[in-house]
Amino acid sequence: MPDSNHNSHPTVPLTENARRFVDHVMAQGFRLVVFDCDDTLWAGDNGKAFLFWEIANELIPPATAKWIVPRYASYERGEVGEEQMCGEMVSLHQGLRVAELEKIAARFCDEVIANAVFPEMLELTHRLRDAGCELWAVSSTNEWVIREGVRRFGIPPEKVLAASVFCKNGLATKDLRRVPTGPGKALAIREVIGREVDAVFGNSMHDAAMLELAENPFVINPNPDLEKLARARKWPIYWPQTLARTADKASIAK
Repeated sequence: MPDSNHNSHPTVPLTENARRFVDHVMAQGFRLVVFDCDDTLWAGDNGKAFLFWEIANELIPPATAKWIVPRYASYERGEVGEEQMCGEMVSLHQGLRVAELEKIAARFCDEVIANAVFPEMLELTHRLRDAGCELWAVSSTNEWVIREGVRRFGIPPEKVLAASVFCKNGLATKDLRRVPTGPGKALAIREVIGREVDAVFGNSMHDAAMLELAENPFVINPNPDLEKLARARKWPIYWPQTLARTADKASIAK
């Protein structure tokens, strides 16, 4: 795995299947690529994981924890929308120092995300970057976690579009800047990147709108609903090697 500075080249051995996938993508000569993060670059819903990790480590006020846990349960029952929940999970940091939040996010990434990285996606992003490709990350998880998490993938902080709030005098506010999810991911790409995207990589229906933007959509580790859509539209599907999926032997399934 990369060192603590997240700048070393990936060293995890790839399976033959994973190597074929990476080589196939590299052969396309992409110049601008966008990645979802959770369950696309690494395993797990790390928006949720970060929230409960913060609570377990007593990093947010007890009163906030008492409120947000049942709120998240309501979201999981479908009573609260995705965009609203993701926004609340970032705005609950109101009043905390951004520098401290960045340190907390770095600790979380070292403890959790570093152990969940998909090795072929790490290899792919480094090879794309080394070939001169411009890389972006778009996520509904908070930007402190995403900016830190994607450093090891060679994606710079300024190329991250994630759930975020406005900050003032070094402190996080409750005022949302953006919450890219669903159609909001495509909107963020249009507004901020503003150029044609060669390829997009995503795993869920929340990524469908931005996958549709790209000439080359790649579906990674898909949820069942996105897998169904991808097969209907003949989008390439790939399951990372660490998931040990055996249903599809080819590196890219149609």
